[in-house]
Amino acid sequence: MDISLFLAKFWGWYLIVFFVILTFNPSRIKQIFENLRDEKFLILSSLIATVIGLLNILFHNIWEPSWTIIITLIGWTAFFIGLALFIIPKATVNILNLLNIKLVQVIYTLLFFTGLYLLNIVYQVLPY
Repeated sequence: MDISLFLAKFWGWYLIVFFVILTFNPSRIKQIFENLRDEKFLILSSLIATVIGLLNILFHNIWEPSWTIIITLIGWTAFFIGLALFIIPKATVNILNLLNIKLVQVIYTLLFFTGLYLLNIVYQVLPY
């Protein structure tokens, strides 16, 4: 299986599951922001984001003007957020706290549509 298709499946399903969890339990958003104040949670979150982002970058760093760039951008975003949480945790948490719940809802809705798009690429439910 092509690595691009594999990662499109992974990120597509991940983004949709993430959307469903936050839609049916919106208190999770507030809980995540509160947990970022806990140093243990912050270190674990930054480690996971950095590792997932770096693995994504190493296996898929394709900068072509096609759907594959979405996967590359997701990897780089995860990597930079993970690094920022490691290097400057207080400043990064403060920046994340500036996001209000409404903006987070808009962001994860956009990520839901990104997940649908990636899954449509893989499974070709709707022709494009």
